[in-house]
Formats: sequence, C-alpha cells, structure tokens
Amino acid sequence: MMGAAYPFLSGFALMAALIVAIGAQNLFVLRQGLRREHVGPVVLFCAGADATLIALGVAGVGAVLGALPGLTMVLTLGGAVFLAWYGIQALRRMAVPSTVEVAGGQGISLGRALAATAGFTFLNPHVYLDTLLLMGAAGSAQPLALRPYFVAGAASASFAWFAALGYGARLLIPLFARPAAWRVLDAVVGATMLTLAASLVVRALA
Repeated sequence: MMGAAYPFLSGFALMAALIVAIGAQNLFVLRQGLRREHVGPVVLFCAGADATLIALGVAGVGAVLGALPGLTMVLTLGGAVFLAWYGIQALRRMAVPSTVEVAGGQGISLGRALAATAGFTFLNPHVYLDTLLLMGAAGSAQPLALRPYFVAGAASASFAWFAALGYGARLLIPLFARPAAWRVLDAVVGATMLTLAASLVVRALA
C-alpha cells in the first residue's frame, strides 16, 4: 500500500495544480452550478473525460498526438470558433435582464448541457496538453505496475475539483440572486472566452 500511495498522491497533486485555473470549462461548470442545472451529469462528464484522457496519455497516445500537427491545428481552430461563439452568447445574455434568474427561467436541456460540456472539453487544445502529454509523460515515468494508481490519483483530483466547483457554487446563490451579479459573471465569461479564442487563433497562425 505504501508503494501505491506515492504514485496516487503524485497524480492527485499534479492534476490539482493543472486543473485549478480559470478557464472555459471551469466557468461553464460554475455557471451550471449557480443555476442548479444538470450539475451531476456535467461534473461526471468532465471528470470522466479527464480520467479517460489521462489513462490514454499514460498508455502512450499522447506521443501519437504530438506527431500529428495537422490534427492539433484543426482542434485549435475548432476550439477558437466554439469559444468565440459562446463568448458572444455570454455577452448577449449580459444585456438581457430576463435571462439572469438564478434558477428556472430559460434553462437548457440535459442534451444541450452535455453537448456544451463536450465542446469545452474536447475542443480545447489545452486539455490534450495537460492530460495526454503532461500527465501522460508523468504517469509513464512510473513503474508499469504503479501507473494505475497514478491515473486513479489524477482522476480523483479532477472529480473532487469539478464536484466542489459545481456543487459549491450554490453557496454563492444569495449573491447571484441579484441580476447585477449575473451581468458581471457573464461579462467575465464573455471576455474570457473571446480572449481564449483569440489566443488560440494566434497560436494556430504563429
């Protein structure tokens, strides 16, 4: 057990350091948590996707992706378009008072919520850098028999973060009972998405 603890904690700590950052996916999970819409499925999708990608990275898929610059270009440009579209939608919501209620109102279906989650997850080139390449390389450095513990630790960190973000968001609901708070959040979301989209375009053209 002591031999398994080190790779587990290593995977947990490295994934925690990578995942705790303001990004498109985290902002979407936060917004779903504030609206109390499909939080469980969104959290499970995000954590499950991370676990799958990390396992693939440790198995060596990251090296294959790194050898396909054309695929990376397609993902980068696709992610830029998706983020720009969502950023514009957030800025439009900011200008419409009827869409800023905390719960109920003009919610989205489970299918649309999961489709958006998939977009934020798989159309973001950074997720492949973090999971397939970085986590994959770190996990591959572990002895073969201990690699599953590394993956389990990383997956645990991902689930803990998204669960805390999605379900912990309800602690902020009294603040977001005011339309002005939603306007600020949507302004931050819109600006963040458009900035990320622009950075992806610059990277693709560099």
